[in-house]
Amino acid sequence: MEKYDLLIIGAGPGGYVAALEAAKRGMKVLVVDKKEAGGTCVNRGCIPTKALLHASTIYKDMKDCEKFGLYAKEIGFDLQKLYQYKEESVVEMRKAIEEEFLRLGVTFVQGTAQVQVDKRVVVKMAHMQKRTVGSGLSDDGKNSADIPDTVIYEADKILIASGAAPRKLGLPGEELSEVMTSEELLQAKDRCYDRLVVVGGGVIGLEIATVFQALGSEVTVIELGERLLPSMDIEFAEALEKILVGRGIHVYKKSLIERFEKEEHGVSCHLMSEGKKQILPADAVLVSVGREPYTEELFAADLKIRMDHGKVLVNEFFMTNIPGIYAIGDVIGGVQLAHVASAQAKYVVERMNNLEPSVILSIVPSCLFVSMSIIPNCLYLNPEIATVGLTEEEAERKGIPVRCGRYRMDANGQTILSKEEVGFIKVLFAADSDVLLGAQIMCQRATDMIGELATAIANGLTSRQLMYAMRAHPTFNEAVSKAVEDSREEKKSAIKSY
Repeated sequence: MEKYDLLIIGAGPGGYVAALEAAKRGMKVLVVDKKEAGGTCVNRGCIPTKALLHASTIYKDMKDCEKFGLYAKEIGFDLQKLYQYKEESVVEMRKAIEEEFLRLGVTFVQGTAQVQVDKRVVVKMAHMQKRTVGSGLSDDGKNSADIPDTVIYEADKILIASGAAPRKLGLPGEELSEVMTSEELLQAKDRCYDRLVVVGGGVIGLEIATVFQALGSEVTVIELGERLLPSMDIEFAEALEKILVGRGIHVYKKSLIERFEKEEHGVSCHLMSEGKKQILPADAVLVSVGREPYTEELFAADLKIRMDHGKVLVNEFFMTNIPGIYAIGDVIGGVQLAHVASAQAKYVVERMNNLEPSVILSIVPSCLFVSMSIIPNCLYLNPEIATVGLTEEEAERKGIPVRCGRYRMDANGQTILSKEEVGFIKVLFAADSDVLLGAQIMCQRATDMIGELATAIANGLTSRQLMYAMRAHPTFNEAVSKAVEDSREEKKSAIKSY
């Protein structure tokens, strides 16, 4: 029985980051995943979605290029090649992770893991590939016959980073082939559907809705709540909805899906919308209503891991109730973002090695140990949206007096040059200390710009300190200075005391 210092279940942003961090510190590391290195994020989530968003945005820009005095005839796209580009992006990212595994001596095994008592892990090897990286076995499968069907490993420490799976609605007709999760839709490269219905007005649903609308599909979004993106600042959510509707995306709010029915050409969606029954025809339906922790057959029956509604319970150090077993990322619930899992991974490995953690983490259980004030949340739409820290609504609920600064991007040089739809920036400072508490951005490059403001929040910077920095012209980022300036002008930005 081979023994490791650290055995990690899950090769996503939590698992592979933990593996690399541990290997750099001299730990002998094994990573087990039932699928490919990189997990859902690299293979079936973040990377493929953003690749399709990038390609579809270029296509949209090419069709609209006359506003720049440019002309392109016979604009079109090849769906097979578009998906090939997506797959090439995925493979390149996955290959980079595997090369890092090899360089640092991390062993990666494809198979289904189950944690037993005494920190043993039984792995049923993946029959299709029986493939390992970093174990001395050939990557091309030539030695796959030498790998047994089941292998038992032992480890001093085990880290659960098994992630999450798309949540199902449990409705009649959901089993139809036309009704898909995001992971299934991203693999369905045979058709660009003429009519796509998206159930769920969250980040994943809206990103995929944007892709297919740009490629010419008639897209309808169905949201149970009163508005899209309920966790986002209401000004930004409402502004985004106007942009999406202006592009032809249909939005049904306060609407409840009841069932799906097979039709001769596609599927029909039966819903109750604001008290009225509606039937929407579609060629395909994307169900995007969140993700739930993935723990299927992960623990042996006699291993009494404490859980709550499917998520693994951990303390402020990410330890489970079983000594030596830790858990991070989506499997423990909370904020389901790749960079949150990576931050938790780094924190856990540093603590395992008795090092001072380099990541700011909260010990408040309700925050699930990652300081909510410094978690950037990004939407890779057009325009992009990025947020960090508090919104005005959250400040009001918590009774925190804030001073708010705003800047519309109308006069921003880069916005004018690119002829993009107008965006804006909002920054919130504590009324008493002048410390930055939150920021929201809607414009091109917003997902790149948010890093500066996340750093400012993490370091407790004030509006005065933020103004010390000179921001280049012409850039989208110089608008940050304008928003901060606005917050300092009391006549324009009165203090709001909640």
